[in-house]
Amino acid sequence: MTDEIERIRDAIIADPENAAFTAAGWKPLFAASPESRVLLVGQAPGRRAQESGIPWNDASGDTLIRWLGVDRETFHDPGAFAIVPMDFYFPGKAPSGDHPPRRGVAATWHPPIFDQLVNVRLTVLVGAHAQRAYLPDRLPTLTETVRHWRDYLPSAFPVVHPSPRNIAWQQRNPWFEAEAVPDLREAIAAALRG
Repeated sequence: MTDEIERIRDAIIADPENAAFTAAGWKPLFAASPESRVLLVGQAPGRRAQESGIPWNDASGDTLIRWLGVDRETFHDPGAFAIVPMDFYFPGKAPSGDHPPRRGVAATWHPPIFDQLVNVRLTVLVGAHAQRAYLPDRLPTLTETVRHWRDYLPSAFPVVHPSPRNIAWQQRNPWFEAEAVPDLREAIAAALRG
């Protein structure tokens, strides 16, 4: 972690918008380094990940790591993966899943973080929130966008969120596991090598 990324982390902690999270003892959950080769933009930490202080430390993370074709140690190495969600804190439970990321967090904090990521070769956009923010030419639905993943290569790779709540989506769209996941693994391997 560089001094500049630590300075950004401290500024996020000090931001009055995050005072309730700071008071709860939560730290902003992201990882980044100027050496990062892959940028992973997700939604927001789940409760288990937030409480452990480890990004993607839950069932969704287990699935995502499998899709990426890496081991847990590589996934949590900031020299390999920058993990920068749309919100750095668990947003709370909603009637169906978690609340969405808070508006404005990514617009405020992503630019200074991304300025530090000078070696990123691939951006993986996990779920609709990340795709809306960073794929201006995305298609009308998440399914259509993810189905056309090849159109966004070599710089970006959109994927569905790996939540257990999306098992039904995966069952309705077997092409994702059969075709997109192998391509994702190849793109990740190439980015980590390059």
